[in-house]
Amino acid sequence: MGEASREIMRKARQQVPEWSATQVRETLAQQREEGAQAQDVTLVDVREKNEWNEGHIPGAIHVPRGFLELQIEEAVPDKDQTVVLYCAGGVRSLMAGNTLQQMGYRNVISMAGGFGKWKGSGYEFEMPRLMSDAQSRRYSRHLLVPEVGEEGQFKLLDSRVLLIGAGGLGSPSAYYLAAAGVGTLGIIDADVVDESNLQRQILHNTDRVGQYKAESAKETLQKLNPDVKVVTYLERLDESNVHNIIADYDVIVDGTDNFPTRYLLNDAALLANKPVVHGSVFRFEGQLTVFKPYDGPCYRCLYPEPPPPALAPSCAEAGVLGVLPGIIGLLQATETIKLLLGIGDPLIGRLQTYDALAGEFNELKLFRDPKCPACGEDGHPEDLPTYADVCAL
Repeated sequence: MGEASREIMRKARQQVPEWSATQVRETLAQQREEGAQAQDVTLVDVREKNEWNEGHIPGAIHVPRGFLELQIEEAVPDKDQTVVLYCAGGVRSLMAGNTLQQMGYRNVISMAGGFGKWKGSGYEFEMPRLMSDAQSRRYSRHLLVPEVGEEGQFKLLDSRVLLIGAGGLGSPSAYYLAAAGVGTLGIIDADVVDESNLQRQILHNTDRVGQYKAESAKETLQKLNPDVKVVTYLERLDESNVHNIIADYDVIVDGTDNFPTRYLLNDAALLANKPVVHGSVFRFEGQLTVFKPYDGPCYRCLYPEPPPPALAPSCAEAGVLGVLPGIIGLLQATETIKLLLGIGDPLIGRLQTYDALAGEFNELKLFRDPKCPACGEDGHPEDLPTYADVCAL
């Protein structure tokens, strides 16, 4: 270190207080004991990514020195917060502390000796979860998005999503959820691929006519992304299996085309506290919303009773523009990812509609019915009919 560098360090030490590794450890331990009300110390690791990957102090936030000015205000917005910085040996953290003071942070401390001293003292540290080189390449565009990043991508890889149906809506939803790296996709569908499906159900192809849709979907999705585990259920969702099947999943994507299954799913999801991303299509029109139990209305708030079959024909009876399920299914995948990552404003209490002929999206506000027999104050979803006896399956 040259004379100029030593002078810079001398001045930095005059301006930035230093704590020993023991002081930092004791302070963090006391903070943990006192609980959420005492979270007034934030630990920031200013080393480079490769250093962080070799181990870091539990609970630390990683803000590399080279990005400090750009990222610290997002990581630590409160400039009255006590910020303890550390690097490998205590030099870069002093310089970083000086920078934070210039940015208006009033309580900045550097850990003397850095991570080397912490580790050498035998104190606990953790190794971060690392992506493989293949995963880093595959999800590189997600890693660049601050709202996703590496932490969000690991959330997706650890997530479990159940798709009710591998048809018009389930196909695009599953395709994009698999591409995004959602780690486990459950698909329940007892139907087989028919030639009439191929106009819109993009998971399947001509060679798979006659094959179970769930198995065809699994084949497509695993070729798209080997990170994704696909669990198939070659059965119909009914009262005998619904509770067991949905129990293992974080979010449910509703791609059904009949009212009994929608009511059945709604009631089971309420009991299990599982959000349902609902979509439906009819000729040139589509709609979607998110039913998150007790945060917004449920399906029975929107449709207390099913309409007569003549007013709600299926795609097989009324037809549908082939690209329309692609649009609605893709939006369902988007809402699902927002729920999994806890970002954005999901369509809870909002019904989004799309008119393909007009090229227009519209939105309707939905409200919970306090007297709803399913989610209302005196609701009992376990006792309600699914209307299977009056609806065409």
